[in-house]
Amino acid sequence: MNDLLVANSVSKNFGNFKALNQVSISVPKGSIFGLLGPNGAGKTTLIRIINQITLPDEGHVMLDGQPLKAEHIRDIGYLPEERGLYKSMKVGEQALYLAQLKGMSKSEAKLQLKYWFEKLDIGDWWNKKIQELSKGQAQKIQFIVTVLHRPKLLIFDEPFSGFDPINANLIKDEILKLREEGSTVIFSTHRMESVEELCDHIALIHESNKILDGKLTDIKREYKSNTFEIGLQSNNKEALITSIKEQFEVLPATFKNLHDDVKLNVKVKPETSPNDLLSFLTSKAEVHHFVEVIPSANDIFIQTVKNN
Repeated sequence: MNDLLVANSVSKNFGNFKALNQVSISVPKGSIFGLLGPNGAGKTTLIRIINQITLPDEGHVMLDGQPLKAEHIRDIGYLPEERGLYKSMKVGEQALYLAQLKGMSKSEAKLQLKYWFEKLDIGDWWNKKIQELSKGQAQKIQFIVTVLHRPKLLIFDEPFSGFDPINANLIKDEILKLREEGSTVIFSTHRMESVEELCDHIALIHESNKILDGKLTDIKREYKSNTFEIGLQSNNKEALITSIKEQFEVLPATFKNLHDDVKLNVKVKPETSPNDLLSFLTSKAEVHHFVEVIPSANDIFIQTVKNN
């Protein structure tokens, strides 16, 4: 069994509104799986079904080869977009309580909390109330109680909300370490740069339907357009550009380049290799910049949603 979580043809209706329509995903073990989509697409509904907060009207979910059951809640750590900490409770008291709800003994929870509080440099927060913390500080506590019991599956819904760049990077590094230690992660976010940095696989949901899924590198390969950014220096710009246009398709260029003498995007035919283009360019001018245009997760997101 290579997939930790499999959702098969899951549908969910709320009255006359269809929140999910026959959605299937497979989350490989030891991966970070990006669950993407515009607001209202159905992502949160699917996450709630996985967490057994609500039940599907059709379809089913498997966790580690077994139908999802009530006891599996201890195998899942969930950090929701809408945070759920008790504001008037002290940090340490609340963390211990939530850890025990996940099946940890009090002594085991204290050991793990000591480890995480030291790791995130928040040891002096134990007796503070949540309402005394900033949004980012409370988010650190929420992260700790999500991962504390070392679940098989971690679900992070907008985990970087409220963090400054330094703390966002700190949590990002911890998520990567958890994956290296064997955790499987479902990661839902609108921050496409985080998808680029973290995700191995993605699924895109739009208007209740899954419209794209797969390994991120394979999807990027499918969406690339054989276009190259080129930056050149030449004593005769006009003649150079004319000769390039005679051989290749030239597109508007918007990239940043230290040498702005000649800056172009050049598209080559599938049968033409990058070496053919580079050889042609070096015979005509001095090449300072030569980079293939690889579509970003953001580009793929926008293009796929627009096409659907």
